[in-house]
Amino acid sequence: MAPIVVTRGLHFAYGDIVALSGVDLEVPEGRIGLVGANGAGKTTLLRILLGILPAAQGRVEVLGNPVPERTLAVRSLVGYMPEGQCLPPDQTASDFLIYAAELGGLPLRAARQRASDVLTIVGLHEERFRPMGGFSTGMQQRAKLAQAIVHDPRLVMLDEPTAGLDPEGREEMLDLITRLDDFGINAIVSSHVLPDIERTCSWVVMLDGGKVLRSGPLTELSSAENVRLEVLDDHDRVAAALAAAGAEVTADGAGLLVALEGGDPFALVRDVLADTGAGIRRMGPRRTTLEDVYLAEGEGAGHA
Repeated sequence: MAPIVVTRGLHFAYGDIVALSGVDLEVPEGRIGLVGANGAGKTTLLRILLGILPAAQGRVEVLGNPVPERTLAVRSLVGYMPEGQCLPPDQTASDFLIYAAELGGLPLRAARQRASDVLTIVGLHEERFRPMGGFSTGMQQRAKLAQAIVHDPRLVMLDEPTAGLDPEGREEMLDLITRLDDFGINAIVSSHVLPDIERTCSWVVMLDGGKVLRSGPLTELSSAENVRLEVLDDHDRVAAALAAAGAEVTADGAGLLVALEGGDPFALVRDVLADTGAGIRRMGPRRTTLEDVYLAEGEGAGHA
């Protein structure tokens, strides 16, 4: 399958502040997580992909269309959910969605039906005739998602879609994002909340200081290959025995984190416990999270 986004040598700066530096990407179809701290360059990258900002240097393609040469073609195939407040407060959700659908090229009758269908999908059917100025934060976020998908795009770009949501609203939004597959819509989800990306995405692009730290499948970035072990006694003796057997052993709170290159750490821990006779309080897999990877990559790149 052709990549949905390609960039080569992408640069952008706001005056003396470099936002993107030498960004090379090739992103496949699916749900893509764009992660990084605030100021990492995520929103700038999305705006360049949409043709809102002109790249200072480099090549950009979205769904096979070069930007900015074919920006209108890109916008006809892409939906965008911005982070900030952008909804007209005096307009009803229904009128707003109809207008957005017409902007996407649908005739009025089809736009009305599509607006009704999409508002139902995002859970705003009962509120569709209410002015959006009275919407809660969660309802506003769902309305913004609705306008991004009302014209049935091939790709939707979501900038901090769970910003400001309470736990229930966050879960509802994440469920909606995972359902985009059902409608054949690819998604780029920009967020600094890494558990949201782990929940919704299959591919991850990590940005830090305007540079790409990693880009690849989530399964290659996070894993469950480590063991976390808490022993009743002989803590130092067990750690030494594990290290002597070739494991990488680090302190993790009251326990030990055990990793083994090219082997089964559970089997090694079992054998060492049998040899030392040490008792254990608990033992289980210790999953490597996106946060672990991001922090490790950032330190390797010389960032705090």
